[in-house]
Amino acid sequence: MGKKNITFNDIAKYTGFSKTTVSRYFNNPDSLTLKNQQIISDALDKLNYQENKVARILANGKTEFIGVIIPNLYLHYYSEMLNQILKTYDTYGYKFLVFTGDDHKSTERKYIQELLSYKIEGMVILSHTIPSRELASYNLPIVTIEREDQFVSSVNTDNYMGAVQATSLLAKTGADILIHINVELSPQVPSYGRIKGFSDICEEYQIPHELILTDTGHSYEESSLILKDLLETIDSKYQGKTKGIFLPNDTFANIMLNHLIQKYGQLPDDYKIIGFDDSPVSSEAIVPISTVGQQIDKIAASAMEILHEQITERHKRKPALSSEPVHKIIPPILINRKTTEPSH
Repeated sequence: MGKKNITFNDIAKYTGFSKTTVSRYFNNPDSLTLKNQQIISDALDKLNYQENKVARILANGKTEFIGVIIPNLYLHYYSEMLNQILKTYDTYGYKFLVFTGDDHKSTERKYIQELLSYKIEGMVILSHTIPSRELASYNLPIVTIEREDQFVSSVNTDNYMGAVQATSLLAKTGADILIHINVELSPQVPSYGRIKGFSDICEEYQIPHELILTDTGHSYEESSLILKDLLETIDSKYQGKTKGIFLPNDTFANIMLNHLIQKYGQLPDDYKIIGFDDSPVSSEAIVPISTVGQQIDKIAASAMEILHEQITERHKRKPALSSEPVHKIIPPILINRKTTEPSH
């Protein structure tokens, strides 16, 4: 025989409270005294109550679902960010519906409509395709991470500071030429600060440098081929010089490192490499990669904290909704590993 489903009526009989009082315990516990909350809580334990989530959603309209849209999972930064977001379940109890957009605007719009049909409480957006003005029009708590964010709340790294740290470290290795590889970015995108910081430091201190802005692919295979071709060009162009290469993320830094090791059997002394993000691949690489740590755990925790505050406010009887987005900046941490050891 299966266990009998415990109903509000059963709980009311056991405690001597009305069904209305029991319902208030689930939907508005602050309306009960702490003593009465404890009585009902103890009764739930004694009766081995298993909460009917669907019934609770119908009762109070709170689904506890959060939508997450990320560009891809082949860049280790996004997979680690998703990992850290999912870990916040223990803190807030939200469940996550996750989609990867692969940089397709129409696909991501379809995903958002799907998420809205599930009556989600809010969204965390890491993809770049949909403008923040459009995201704000959904009239839903939204927090973005590392993307254009004029009309929605966001959590970002201080990308400019991180680029200054990375460039300065490469310069100290004794590199003859500093190279930054990235894609063309709008100044409205936070990671544009990596391009700006690199250029500013090189120009201010008259450091020989090259900025390579190019399509870097949309899959691991594409990115690997593009970076391999770039490496051949750099090898030929700067033969005999020590080259300090600043990659836009640790996945690309690891790809570049692998191509160098495949070609030379080791990381040559005339190559210095630094990445950006401090996803696990940087420390787990065959030669641990220097990087600019974005403190991914703090970014995820801050994004969920802001989102939770907005969701909580909306559920109040008289919500005081802020008209201004919240923007939080997390400072980066320079992590010096084996790929930036000074030339001898």
